[in-house]
Amino acid sequence: MTEDPLEIIKNADPELSELIGKGRAAAFNDSGIPLKYKFLIAMALDAAEGAADGVRVLAMQALSQGATKEEVMEAVRIAHYICGVGSVYTAARGLKDVL
Repeated sequence: MTEDPLEIIKNADPELSELIGKGRAAAFNDSGIPLKYKFLIAMALDAAEGAADGVRVLAMQALSQGATKEEVMEAVRIAHYICGVGSVYTAARGLKDVL
């Protein structure tokens, strides 16, 4: 993975950085929903929000946890159904070098 996009936050506000880290740890733990599905959910949300870089990183994390290309694309289909075609364009930019 490339540099941490929140590095500036870590340096400027360590307390906020710690809070963000705790939230991530709570969301992406190994209990409940399998981790690959958590990454796919987050990827679909980033697609809906227009965050192509997030789509890329989360798709790679989902794949590293055993998700398939087909599962990644199912998540994109769901984002499209709920949020519209803009999420597909964002996903396409984010997935360009991943799939």
